[in-house]
Amino acid sequence: MTQPSSHIYLDYSATTPLDPAVADVIRTHQERTFGNASSVHRFGRQAKVVLEESRERIAQVIGCKTAEIFFTSGGTESDNHALIGTALHQRRVHGRDHVAVSAVEHHAVLDAAEYLATVGFTVDRIPVDSRGFVDPQQAAGMVTDRTAILSVMHANNETGAIQPLPALSTIARTHGVPFHSDTVQTVGKLPVHVDALGTDIITMSAHKIYGPKGVGAIYIRQGTGLDPLLHGGAQERNNRAGTENVPLIAGFAEAMELAERNREALYRQAVLFRDTLYGIISGGLTGIIRNSDPDGSLPHILSVSLDASRYQVESEALLLNMDLKGVAVSSGSACTSGSIQPSHVLLAMGRDTRTTAATVRFSFGKFTTIEEVRTAGGIFCSIVRTFPVIS
Repeated sequence: MTQPSSHIYLDYSATTPLDPAVADVIRTHQERTFGNASSVHRFGRQAKVVLEESRERIAQVIGCKTAEIFFTSGGTESDNHALIGTALHQRRVHGRDHVAVSAVEHHAVLDAAEYLATVGFTVDRIPVDSRGFVDPQQAAGMVTDRTAILSVMHANNETGAIQPLPALSTIARTHGVPFHSDTVQTVGKLPVHVDALGTDIITMSAHKIYGPKGVGAIYIRQGTGLDPLLHGGAQERNNRAGTENVPLIAGFAEAMELAERNREALYRQAVLFRDTLYGIISGGLTGIIRNSDPDGSLPHILSVSLDASRYQVESEALLLNMDLKGVAVSSGSACTSGSIQPSHVLLAMGRDTRTTAATVRFSFGKFTTIEEVRTAGGIFCSIVRTFPVIS
């Protein structure tokens, strides 16, 4: 398979192209399985069969019960449901009014936590070290018997830093606290098995694994209480109202299975791409700060900053010039790339504001080639050399 464009795409952590095999599945079900899965007639029953088969396929990938998978519109809704639904349930049933989240979470988690602060919850952000990792001992000091939910992502979307979920799970269980992890960036890249990770809730998105946009899922361990966010129907066993989009859900299941099948090979490929690219950049430029830890991060992501004491440049100029030269990259999270605010992730890691503003995130996928990586590295170096250097 080849990348579906002559432009070099190195922004796979923002979104991925739709896999042709997944597109075929979606197209087939759009044409043939158009019934409402809640209807009792033949067309509804056909849709219901596809819906439940898709649920089972996804459950098998992450090692959970079929009844523990609930479909949503994507990662953002799933994260909001995890945080808000769990916190409201815990307060209503157990009187818990505290939320603990890592300082480097996706804004879907951070903003949901901030919403909870407006309705009476106390919110603590767990700090990270200079490499972007949560220290379980620090987390332990912030989780109490009043904590309604602990949320720490599996791997960061800007740096790729992989968090110590099993150790954090032990802390949560000590206090009987539901443990949520956003696994949007790790499904299809790392083994995501809910029992091994120790999670009570995980959130997933199809479009990060060559599936369609507009569909995601939330795993809720049996016995974990969440209040629904959406009301108006009994779909998803009363957890999420609204008619299920069966064609997209079927595409999601296909994408999950394909991602898991190809995971190990693509991981090895990503290591080659990351090491090759960083070698070109570090060998061709001085004043490069590596934000993605080489040992504890996803190899699919390489985040680098230009030292602000040496370079006068900002991410926007870098990204625009890269795009003009035919390379698509990002400054970090696509959901905040239009904002003038510096990356909260890099600031939490102790980077200064000016250096944070001169950051580029490269992310690789299955359509990436080594030739594209080498070309992109050379283009990046040539562009950086055109910017003023502080003497």
